[in-house]
Amino acid sequence: MDAARCARSERLPTIAFGPARVTRLISGGNPLCGNSHFSPEMDADMRGHFCAEAVVRYLHRLAECGINTIQARGDYHRVLYWLELFKREGGMLHWIAQTASEMADVFRNIRVIAAAGAVGIYHHGTQTDGFWREGRINDCLDYLKCMRDCGVQVGLGTHIPEVIEYSEEQGWDVDFYMACFYNLSRTPRESALVSGKASSGEVYPDEDPPRMCETIRATGKTCLAFKIMAAGRHCATQDDVRAAFGYAFANIKPHDAVVVGMFDKYLDQIGLNAGHVREVLG
Repeated sequence: MDAARCARSERLPTIAFGPARVTRLISGGNPLCGNSHFSPEMDADMRGHFCAEAVVRYLHRLAECGINTIQARGDYHRVLYWLELFKREGGMLHWIAQTASEMADVFRNIRVIAAAGAVGIYHHGTQTDGFWREGRINDCLDYLKCMRDCGVQVGLGTHIPEVIEYSEEQGWDVDFYMACFYNLSRTPRESALVSGKASSGEVYPDEDPPRMCETIRATGKTCLAFKIMAAGRHCATQDDVRAAFGYAFANIKPHDAVVVGMFDKYLDQIGLNAGHVREVLG
């Protein structure tokens, strides 16, 4: 299908997500906030491109191409504002929200983004991994309980397969996992959007995706797999992009989805990616 002519009626395959149904391709929110996980130059390019008007156009393009869900952090000064502008123009998308670790009160953050209409909220993966490394992973539990009390789907984000395995062993009250194909938390790190500094020194070894996919398949819970293209490192050509989608969907469960950040300044990545997913999923 021509990427420039995505039809609203041709929605992508969906999975159950609580009472909602979300498309198996979900838009990631990092590019909208200028967090490329690639280079400071790309961070700056994304920040320069994604003004409020460009973000609203981006959100409408998602819907045009049959993608009905966006994953984005729950900060007040960007994402909630952009989604409000989109809704004022009649836009409709499901929103799966990440907690904003920089907030002084993350419990209040959870309550605000639930009230703003998020269908699911997950505990920020970098924060989760920090708790794991510091030996206080159970500190996540109060945040998860707050999400449950708010009536949303409850999620745990991580880059470390063992975190998901621990949650499963302990029987944590979790509906879904936000699972990174690459373990970016081998060494202590802070999110660029929390620290205000560009990501640097990230390593994307080839052995990581099979390890996380094994963990994803071992849990019956829904997993949202992200960084399936190693944050732009495995998408030099459209054949590479299609291969990345093919690998991801072949190695996760039928009731899982992928989250992919897209930068539409130079190329209609939304339309192209929607086409690749339709082809891969038949």
